[in-house]
Amino acid sequence: MDDIQEAQKNAIRLLKNLIEIPSYSREEKSVADHLQTYIESMGYKANRLMNNVWIKGTDFELSRPTLLLNSHLDTVRPTAGWERDPHKAKLEGDRLYGLGSNDAGASLVSLLHTFFILSKKKQNYNLIFAASAEEEVSGKNGLELLLPELPHLDFAIVGEPTGMQMAIAEKGLMVVDCVAKGKSGHAARNEGVNAIYKAMKDIEWIQNAQLPKISPSLGPVKMTVTMVHAGTQHNVIPDECSFVIDVRSNECYSNQEVFSILDVNLDSEIKARSYRLTSSGVSVDLPIVQKGIQLGMSTYGSPTLSDQAFMHFPSLKLGPGESSRSHTADEFVELQEVRNAIPTYVSLLDGMTFEKFV
Repeated sequence: MDDIQEAQKNAIRLLKNLIEIPSYSREEKSVADHLQTYIESMGYKANRLMNNVWIKGTDFELSRPTLLLNSHLDTVRPTAGWERDPHKAKLEGDRLYGLGSNDAGASLVSLLHTFFILSKKKQNYNLIFAASAEEEVSGKNGLELLLPELPHLDFAIVGEPTGMQMAIAEKGLMVVDCVAKGKSGHAARNEGVNAIYKAMKDIEWIQNAQLPKISPSLGPVKMTVTMVHAGTQHNVIPDECSFVIDVRSNECYSNQEVFSILDVNLDSEIKARSYRLTSSGVSVDLPIVQKGIQLGMSTYGSPTLSDQAFMHFPSLKLGPGESSRSHTADEFVELQEVRNAIPTYVSLLDGMTFEKFV
């Protein structure tokens, strides 16, 4: 059995085991323990930071550039619509059902075994594999915690279900809390200042606004009012109306820049919950992207958030499975998708030089 076939077999076996260990965000200890034990059984020293598990290539040299292979080991909680046991790896034909099978267990096991294969050959770059926690909740004890502990990183492949097509850009996220202020009064009399009406003007601006910088892969910044709350009872003019804006930024704007634009144009008091979930993107002209295209992959911009938001260095999102299956009842991955992913990753990365990454 050659290295690829052995890796495919081992990856599928590991994926089945991981599915059967509940690993909800912030509750990943058991699955991290299992992964650490598995890595050490393969002859590598597994490093641990809380529930994040990572390994370095055996010939690591600080003088060389470093490639990170990253995916996450946490899952969302199962929805009520599951007809199968979400924590039972059930194979039906070539389809493997189970929570986290698609998002992102298939990517995690495929990248891990790609790491094993690439580490057996001398590469022109260092390799690090990291399985991160709390990705599904953008938690502070996941990759954001781990990155400062790692050596300098120059490029990353982020394993998420992309159908093994290259997501060369990813939208960021900023949640903005807004409060329109009015003055209370009796609804039967012509008094008070209705905060709802003041909020409506701001909401209308948000609905119609389009920021001028449009990304070729992600399109425009998307701003959506998703929650509104006002009033205490029917006969009282509300003196306050709060609403929430969901902002999906493109790589043309930082979250701080978008916030500044909102602050100038809205009368309401506004406050961002965080600026930390940034958009990212790399050029289609990068040699690694061009190599992927030569291997038959397409490029696109991803609307969904991942741990790329914490990577302030170039990265590419690429993995088996389909994003449309994520967070759904009876989540599944096709085993052939895992079998195909490993040689595809190897073909893309084996023998690359840093110059070909960037």
